[in-house]
Amino acid sequence: MPWDDLIAFGLGVLKLAPEAFWRMTPRELAAVLAPRRTAGPDRRALDTLMARFPDRST
Repeated sequence: MPWDDLIAFGLGVLKLAPEAFWRMTPRELAAVLAPRRTAGPDRRALDTLMARFPDRST
């Protein structure tokens, strides 16, 4: 469990008091995080982005 990230999100982004954060159940925490999860681009979109913005060697 990435506790440092979860604590930073709960206290920093959600502005929860520490007591409120630690009283949350795993299900409540998952519900809060769910809208922030994205599937990311599919392979075609990723290929298009890579073609438009290729890595440049220095």
